Parts: sequence; C-alpha cells; structure tokens
Amino acid sequence: IPPPYPRFPPRSAPSGQPRPCRAARPAGTMSAVAAGRVRAAFLRFFQERHGHRRLPSAPVRPRGDPRLLFVNAGMNQFKPIFLGTVHPRSELAQHRRVVNSQKCVRAGGKHNDLEDVGRDTYHHTFFEMLGNWSFGDYFKEEACSMAWELLTEVYEIPRDRLYVTYFGGDSTLGLSADEECRDVWLRLGVPASHVLPFPLKDNFWEMGDTGPCGPCTEIHYDHVGGGRNAAALVNQGSPDVVEIWNLVFMQYSREVEGNLLPLPQHHVDTGMGLERLVAVLQNKRSNYDTDLFTPILDAIHKGCRAPRYQGLVGSADVGHVNMAYRVVADHVRTLCVCITDGIYPGCSGAELVLRRILRRAVRFCSEVLQAPPGLLASLVPTVVAVLGDAYPELTKNADQIMDIINENEAAFLSSLERGRCIIERTVQQMEPSTNFPAEVAWSLYGNLGFPLDLIDLMLEEKGISLDSAAFNELALEDAKRKAGGPQAAQPENMNTHLDVHSLAQLRRSNVPATDDSPKYAYTLGQHGQYEFSPCQATVLMLYRDQSLQKEVGAGQHCGVILDRTNFYAEQGGQDSDRGYMMCLGQQDVLFPVESVHLCGGYVIHEVTAVETLRVGDQVQLFVDEAQRLACMTNHTATHLLNFALRHVLGDSTEQRGSHVTAERLRFDFDTKDPMTVEQLQQVEQVVQDMIQRNEVVHMAEVPLTLARRVQGLRTVDEGYPDPVRIVSLGVPVENVLTCDSKAAMQTSVELCCGTHLLQTGSVEDLAIISERQLVKGISRVIAVTGRQAKQAREVGQCLAVEVDSVSLRMKQGSTSIPEMQNLSKEVGQLTKVVANTAMPQWQRKELQTILKALQRTANTAVKKLELQQAEKKAQSLLAKHCNQPVIIDTVPADSLSILMKVVNQLCDKSPGTSVLLLSPQASGEVLCACQVSKNCLPAFSAADWAVAVCTQMEGKAGGSHIVAKGSGNAKGIEGALTTALEFAHSKL
Repeated sequence: IPPPYPRFPPRSAPSGQPRPCRAARPAGTMSAVAAGRVRAAFLRFFQERHGHRRLPSAPVRPRGDPRLLFVNAGMNQFKPIFLGTVHPRSELAQHRRVVNSQKCVRAGGKHNDLEDVGRDTYHHTFFEMLGNWSFGDYFKEEACSMAWELLTEVYEIPRDRLYVTYFGGDSTLGLSADEECRDVWLRLGVPASHVLPFPLKDNFWEMGDTGPCGPCTEIHYDHVGGGRNAAALVNQGSPDVVEIWNLVFMQYSREVEGNLLPLPQHHVDTGMGLERLVAVLQNKRSNYDTDLFTPILDAIHKGCRAPRYQGLVGSADVGHVNMAYRVVADHVRTLCVCITDGIYPGCSGAELVLRRILRRAVRFCSEVLQAPPGLLASLVPTVVAVLGDAYPELTKNADQIMDIINENEAAFLSSLERGRCIIERTVQQMEPSTNFPAEVAWSLYGNLGFPLDLIDLMLEEKGISLDSAAFNELALEDAKRKAGGPQAAQPENMNTHLDVHSLAQLRRSNVPATDDSPKYAYTLGQHGQYEFSPCQATVLMLYRDQSLQKEVGAGQHCGVILDRTNFYAEQGGQDSDRGYMMCLGQQDVLFPVESVHLCGGYVIHEVTAVETLRVGDQVQLFVDEAQRLACMTNHTATHLLNFALRHVLGDSTEQRGSHVTAERLRFDFDTKDPMTVEQLQQVEQVVQDMIQRNEVVHMAEVPLTLARRVQGLRTVDEGYPDPVRIVSLGVPVENVLTCDSKAAMQTSVELCCGTHLLQTGSVEDLAIISERQLVKGISRVIAVTGRQAKQAREVGQCLAVEVDSVSLRMKQGSTSIPEMQNLSKEVGQLTKVVANTAMPQWQRKELQTILKALQRTANTAVKKLELQQAEKKAQSLLAKHCNQPVIIDTVPADSLSILMKVVNQLCDKSPGTSVLLLSPQASGEVLCACQVSKNCLPAFSAADWAVAVCTQMEGKAGGSHIVAKGSGNAKGIEGALTTALEFAHSKL
C-alpha cells in the first residue's frame, strides 16, 4: 500500500547559489515536487491526518465586506466567526477545524504589492494562501506541532534550516512575552538558538484598527544552510532567510479605545504562501523559477520578440526585459482569477485596480517585450493549465477571460493613441519654459486611464516637466470627494451591531437566538388582500453604546432583542421592515422601529424609546404592511426577472448581486454586451407570462445538502443557513427535490431567506426602466412593478407620441432657419427628457435612436439653409467689391454661424481676398467674422485682425492665423470699420 503522503526530495543548495561544503543529498526531479503535489499534500495532511474539513477557495471578490477591494488573506471568509456574528444555523457556524488553499489578491488598499511586482523575484498581486484554522478547538500546542510535523516529516525540510519567532511582549500594552508558544517549540525539539522573540510589529497580528487580534509565531527558512546559524538574519529583509508560514493565535480583541480584552473563544489562523513554499521545495531562490510560473514565462517568450527570461533584476536587467516577463506572468494570473470570480476591469474600486493591472501588463508587453497585440490573452490557456486543476472555475471561463482581456487591451491601445495626441497638442500650445498643465495630466490619468509614469516619460522626452504640486492637489481633492461621496463606507450603528464580547455574554447568559419565523406568517384573504399575523414578544435584552443593558430611558436610541419577531431583518439583498412596537397595557405609547438587523442569530430592532423600556416587558409588534408588501412584490419579481434573463440570454447568465426595496429592484448579472431592444422586450414578456399564469409561490425549509442537489437551482455566492429555504415558482418544493427531477430547469427555483408573495399575479406588471453595463461583462437592470410599472409605460407612450409629432414636422420640412433651429432645440430637450424619465428601457432605446436621427436631420437642414442664405449674401458682396484684395463691410446675418459661412464663401470664390464682415444685431451686439488669404501669411493674422476690431467695439475675439470671430458693441461699429481697414493696409 503506497504511503498517503508523497515523499519529497531533500533540499540541496538553491540553484544558482554556492553549495555548502558538506555533502548534500541530490535534489529530486522537478516533477517530483510539482506545485500541484505540494498543494495537495498540504490539504490531505490536515484533512486526513488531523480531521480538518477541506473547503474550496472563496472567490477573490469579498463577500459582504465593503472595506476590502479583494480577498487578501485566507481568513477573510471566516471573519464572521472571529467577530462572533456568524448565524448559529449557518454552515460557517458548524466549522471547528478547516483547511483550504485560498486565492488572494494584494493590489490597491492597505495591502498593495502592485508597484513592487516585477522589480524583485518574490512580490505578486495574485498568490495562493495555504491555511489551516481552528475555531474554538485546538490552540498553540497543536497548531505548532502540526506545522512542524508537516514541514519536517511530510515535506522533509531539514530542521536546521528552520527558525521560529514568537511574540516578545510589549510593556506599553501590558503584554508579557508569549512564553507558552516559546515552550511549545522547545518541547518539539527546536534548538533554543532557533527560537527567537520579536516585538509587536513583527509578531502581533491585528485584523484592523479594532477587532480580534493576537500574538503570532512565524517559521522562517534559511536558503543557504550548511550548518550555519542564521538567527541574526531573521526578519532583517535578507533574501537568504525568508518567512514561509505564519501562525496567528487570536486571543484578544482590540476595542475602540485601543485597549485589549481577552476573546471569549480562542482561534488559530495560519497562512503559508504556496509560491514561496514551492520555491523552497524545488530548491529555487525565485518564485518565478518554479513550475507555477515557468510555463507562463515560456509562453511569453514564444509570443514576443524579446530574449528568453534569465531571472535578472536591478541594473543587471538591461532594458527591464526580465522585469517585463515577471510583470506579465504575474498580472495575467491575477486577471484570470479576478475575471473568473466576477471582477472585470472598470472605473472604480476593485474594477479600477484590475484595469490598472491589465494596462500595466499591456504596456510591458508592447513597449518592452515588443509583442504584438493579443499576447496577454494568448497566455490564458497556459494559466488554466497551471491552475485549472486546483480551481476548475478557470477552465470553465477561459474563453470569457480571453475575450475580456482582448477587448480591454484594444480599448487601452486606442486610449494611448488619443492620449499621445492630446499631449502633443497641449505641448504645441504651451508657452516656453512652463510646466505641463496638471489639469490635462489629471484628465488623461482619470478619464483615459493613461498611466502617470508614461505621462512623465513622454514629457521627459520633450524636455518638459509636469506641475506635480498641482497634480497632487487634484489627486487629493478627488480622494476627499470619493471619501465623502455616496459610496463612502458608513460607520456601523453602535446600537444594532453587537460586538464580540456582547455576543459572548448573551450566549453565556443563555439568551436564545431570536425566533424570526413569524416574519413568514401571512396569508391571502378572501378578496386577495394580504393578512399579516400579529406577534407578541418579550424583551430579552437591550443594547446601547456597545453594552448590554436591562433598561433604557425615554429618548434614548437603542437596539432591542426579543424572543421572537415578525420583522424582517436586512439580509439577502432585501431591505429591513419598518413599523412599531407597543408595550402591553400601554396602547397609546408607540416605539417606532427604524431598521432591523441580524447579528449572530439575534435580531436587533433599532428603536428610539418613547418611554422607559425594560427587559421582561411584553410588546406587540406591528410591521408597516404597505412597505413589507412592496418589498415582497419586488423580491418575487426579482426571481421572475432572474429566470427570464436566463431564459432569454442563456444559462451562462449568472446573478452577480441584487437589492430589493419597497420602491424598486436592482439586479446585476453577467452579460457580454448591453441588452438589445428585442432582448429587453422578450425578458419583460417572459415575466408578464408568469404573472398572467398567477403561479403559486412554493416555499419550504430543507437540509442544505439536499437543496444543493437540485438541477437548475439558482444560488449566489453567500453563506446559507442549514436548513435552507427554497422558493419555487409554480412547482411544489417536494417535486423539485425528487431524484433526477428537471422541474427546476423550467421555472425559477432559488435558495432565498426573503419574504415573497404567495402568487405571482400580485406582481401585476414589471417594467425594466434602466439597463447599463457597470463594467465590461456585468450589466445592471433596475425595474419597477405594479402601479409604478404601469405609470412608466404610460409615460413612455406619451413621450412616444411627442417624438412622433416632432418627426412628422421634421418630414414636412421648412425653409425658415429659425423654425428648423426651434425644431432642433425641441429634439434636444426631448432627448434629455427621454434619458432621465422612468420608462421602459426598450422604449427609451427606440426613442433615443429616433431622436438621434432627427437631431442629425435638423442639424443638416439648418446647415443647408444657412449655406443657401450665405451664398446669396456672398454673391451680392462680390458684385459690390469686385476683385478687391480686402473686403470689409457690414451685412445682415441671423447668427455668427451664417456670418462665418458668408466669409468662407467669399474667400472660396475669390481665393486671394481677405475678408472681414460685421453684422449688427437687434440686441445691440455686433458680430464679427474674418478670414485671411493664405498668400498674406504670416504677416497678416486673422486672430490679430479680429481682436483689433472687436477691441474697438469693447468686445472680445479669438481664432487662428487664418480664421477668427468675435463680437462687440454697436456703438463702436464705425470706428471698428476704420480700424479694420487701417489694420489690413498696415499688414499688406
């Protein structure tokens, strides 16, 4: 029987490094320690030998944590456990020992390795974090023992090359050294000279400014070995001695005031970078020399005109060719993983960071590696071959990844060309010895995504500097605006979000989790109206200012925990209920419930106490029925919409998010292109058909494992309770659960904790009033239901009638310029109204297409009439000033546009003539337009001519050497004509 764990070859000196004097055992072949085997051995070790539950990697898009751009550590998905907020019925709450390999991205935000990638051989934007966790199970003794066993017995890393660190204490916090951890290592046989204390910054881990934290112990590896003592190089930034594993012991919570309190439960969180571990096991000093990267580097070489990768850094890397290899290899891995997990290059947040990663890779491909467009996307199959076995979702999405990379690369290359033109034009217009304007640079950077270092490089080539101080000021203003904008993170309400200590105290006091099943207690009455059952409850605890209280006084804001509730707490994308509660025996005193939140199984009702409220009080609960019913309608409509989108656009259409309020519903989903008018109509029709059939909405709680077997089940990336609630439209839940049942493929079946209608007919109507692409590949629709949908359709019909009226008048034509200009203005106003009014999106698109064509027709008609009018005036002036080198005169013209056309016509018909015309207006203004014959350049400038004339009329003018225009006051018109003639004579 073969052993359950592969035998890994002993480490010899890393390739490219001097070998130690003592005889080293020969290194194994590369395939013997392939990265895939290293990852698999880690997972099997904890799963089979130490009883850990193996979990798949979470997506790199953070789940329910708006403060994170990307999942950047293995522990992110377990934060609810550490914070104590995990729902006791959820899958997450059942975990005690867990192991996985987590996809992580560190780019942007607090942990940002982007600019370091490529400069050295170990920084990455994407990496894999191998980790094992204990949630209130084992602690320091077992964690250290397992880690030592894996490294020295399974991976067979020589013990004398390993060094461990522990927390050396901190007197300012009153924390003593972690001698417990030190003693564990000594008992495991680690020599005292290899067990090293370090201060807070090195060996104390914190989740954030507040929250769970604790001492950690790190395991470091000496690449050189040879019997030397490398203790002095640990944590000193030496490339010879590197950290490979960090074991965090969460035993404290940092409070808002900065003090530390012991956690009610101790946890273990460990993390080991796969790339660094593989480098150790494959005897490599660079992560890029391992089989996680070498296939990608080989593929880059085949697709470009650069020399082969040599692993050079710094000044030895002439032309930054090796840096470019590393950048492209790293970034294409990140792009593959992010796009697969639903993060696409875009304009804000994680999407903006990914766009910068893609554009950085494209630049290195084209400018350094001299590769043709398309190289980056061509690397995707190689990345899938390297990582696809561990993360099968990459294989499934390979074509989509390539399409998105190619589309974004083409857009960037186009932006680069436009940016270069803008820089060239700006430089030509600049005064000598001035800095490049910061406003232009900021526009290039913010709007076109033009890399700042490329702007600097192009300006440097022209001997020009950017006004860095002004640019930084603009960047600071932008950061402040974003920080204070609607997307800025809102501070948590201290009265509705229970902290870890209060949650532990509730459990110690045996306060039961809230029974919120009464939220589903409603029926349809005889006349089709919804009847909501009353609910009576007992106050179990009050929460105010982060502490549990038995009593709150009148006027105080607090959270109320009850034994049961019929209020829906905000979750699953549905807004919370509102309403009021009333103490029994006090019918005239109402306590308004402003919002409702779920935390660790407890439903917290946010209330402002009108009178004193105490633990033990009996209360009657009243939900705002109109608001609840509107949410129910929109939530059921969301399920109808989800099904309809899949039905019309195909099964690959995946939900990416949703939000249900009483007013409307929002739904985000995968799609390659914006929806067409026909697709929008088809989706609405599918929904209408299900509404007309008045399907019964079936709901039931079933075991999670059973629910997940349902073919065609729609889920989103979030944790579900066990048992879980299934919502099935038109098909009883027991039918969809039947073995081999295809029923769920023909209707909407979803896991959902929300409140729903009992029959689809109550939706009445649904209109999609907005559809746009958030980023390339993800669309967002907004829809309304019931009366709002009917109102949107009525508004759409009214606007369609208005557009038809304008279209008819346009077809009839007119010979009057003012009439056509008024029609053009009317089209412009209608275009704005159509764009900003709630109406069916398919109809909006249709009307916008018509209005766009009408605007072109109107503009063309106005231009044609103006040309006809200008031609008549030009003929008259030519007859008056026959064969004159300069024509200066006054002429009636309704607009500056017509006057300019008269000037153009005169110059076209008499090529050697320079012309300046003035046109007095009824308002007292005088319009001025002029053109200078090319024969008179450069001595005679149209701009100077117009300025001289308009200044005489107390006005302004501007233009080029050839054409210019302006205006002034009618009082100075005679003097202006004289000035015009004198100026022309002085230049000719």
